Amino acid sequence: MNGCMETDKPLISIIMAVYDPNLQWFREQLDSLEAQTYPNLELLVIDDCSPTVPFETVQQYIEESIHSFPYQVQQNEKNLGSNDTFEKLTQQARGKYIAYCDQDDVWLPEKLEILQRTIEQTGAKLVCSDMYIIDGRGHQTADSITKVRRNHVFHSGENLAGGLLFRNFVTGCTMLIPTEIAQQAIPFCPYMVHDHYLALYAALNGTIQSVMQPLIRYRIHGNNQTGVLAGVADKDTYFHIRIEEAINKMRWLEENVVLPMSVEHELAQGMKWLH
Repeated sequence: MNGCMETDKPLISIIMAVYDPNLQWFREQLDSLEAQTYPNLELLVIDDCSPTVPFETVQQYIEESIHSFPYQVQQNEKNLGSNDTFEKLTQQARGKYIAYCDQDDVWLPEKLEILQRTIEQTGAKLVCSDMYIIDGRGHQTADSITKVRRNHVFHSGENLAGGLLFRNFVTGCTMLIPTEIAQQAIPFCPYMVHDHYLALYAALNGTIQSVMQPLIRYRIHGNNQTGVLAGVADKDTYFHIRIEEAINKMRWLEENVVLPMSVEHELAQGMKWLH
């Protein structure tokens, strides 16, 4: 760790899994973290064995950009994938809250300040926000994720877990979650992206609050990991990626998460439909 901070605001741990980053985008993301107005932060970064970007380069970029708060940079011994790397980072977080961070977006300066204030005021177990959409050159293409993903509908309040079994409205790089909740959620479901699983887990333990204001510039560049049909090339891969994975997800949740009766009913209906 480098540096130290003195403030009465609770610590927020920004955690970032890095894999072969585009260095220009990586710099822009890091600079936007440095520009945050929230006064008590730490940054934890794990490089997941990037094949072409040297670990020393990742370290250098962080050292050159981050000056206002402590950071820690590590490298996995072998490639774990983003879910397991984020799980590892979640275990290491020391803050009261965790902010999950991608390597290629741009955060607005007030992002964490607004999210922290919202989560304290509402008592929510997770807060998230809308986002501006930018392309690979940084040009804005939409002023809301709902303009490019027509089925993306934000929700707030209680009893959201049933809907979150099948459709996620929480984008990980926009969310803030109490560290206690995120760590209780470990192990992460291997059949769900970490943000979807954490949203479901948070909803099972309380409320989610959506902030209907863009707080990041979310880069859609054609290689994003979580595209709607990412990895689907034909009927066989659709069955494997979408159907088999959904069945495995339902079975894992049944065995590993305590579900209320209403959610168990939704899960049973989902299993019936998938079969």
